[in-house]
Amino acid sequence: MVAAALVGDVARASELDAALAGLHRQLFVEANPIPVKWVLAQMALIGSGLRLPLTPLSEAHHATVRAAARAAGVLA
Repeated sequence: MVAAALVGDVARASELDAALAGLHRQLFVEANPIPVKWVLAQMALIGSGLRLPLTPLSEAHHATVRAAARAAGVLA
């Protein structure tokens, strides 16, 4: 998205932004960075361990955040 914006491709940047909008909303269902770290762990980019004061993402939000990540194309 940034690369497209930097070369003036506003249409492509807007398209990518729109595709990520749902994920951006869902990444704030709990305090940042808890949902972000959960998605990164689901993507196997980081381990699942957390240090205090962070806590795990509430299980009530797993399905919603997972669905948003899949819709954005970051999770299979």
